[in-house]
Amino acid sequence: MTFTTELWQAIESISQGLLAHPFNAELAAGTLPLDKFQHYLQQDELYLQDYARALGVLAAKAPATDIRTDLLNYARDGIAIEQNLHNYFFVQFHLTSASERQPTCLAYASFLLATAALEPFESGLAAILPCFWIYREVGQAIARQSHAGNPFQLWIDTYSDAQYSSVVDRMIEITDRVAGAASGTIRLQMEQRFIEAARLEYAFCDAAYRQEKWPHLAF
Repeated sequence: MTFTTELWQAIESISQGLLAHPFNAELAAGTLPLDKFQHYLQQDELYLQDYARALGVLAAKAPATDIRTDLLNYARDGIAIEQNLHNYFFVQFHLTSASERQPTCLAYASFLLATAALEPFESGLAAILPCFWIYREVGQAIARQSHAGNPFQLWIDTYSDAQYSSVVDRMIEITDRVAGAASGTIRLQMEQRFIEAARLEYAFCDAAYRQEKWPHLAF
């Protein structure tokens, strides 16, 4: 059993919970309310800015040239593809961008940036992997359920696409390679960061469905 297989088994309940979450179930059916999807897109747009920064930080710390190159490419090309996806839906549904990260978005982005910057490269790599991997699994599962005319079809197609899947495979391969050269202590830390990031993926999805806002405080 590979290291990443063990990681995925460790988050099985989280991944199954994500697949069953109303946000994804309604997205698959094409019935997700537009205001919930808008909240997701607005926060995801802000999140991706910090995700790209985390990839850049990790690229600078990468132990091998090929890994550094891949991380830089994903930070540039992958984020550009997702931004184009966002732009399409912003125009299609007449949506506007948000300027403020809501609590879960801020927590997730801060976690990734802090882990990438302050912890060993291996831990940062494990922290960014769930975003790649979970989106593929959710995208492929939704693609099997979606019907013609789904207004969110481009989102579904993007994350169930074979090209995106190959990127995820490469990230899994890199993680296994790095873990193979790591100490037992580092591998345990990698597992913990992977689980924490997966929990934050679930929280991000749930926050979008709830349209999470900062508490209103009157002083």
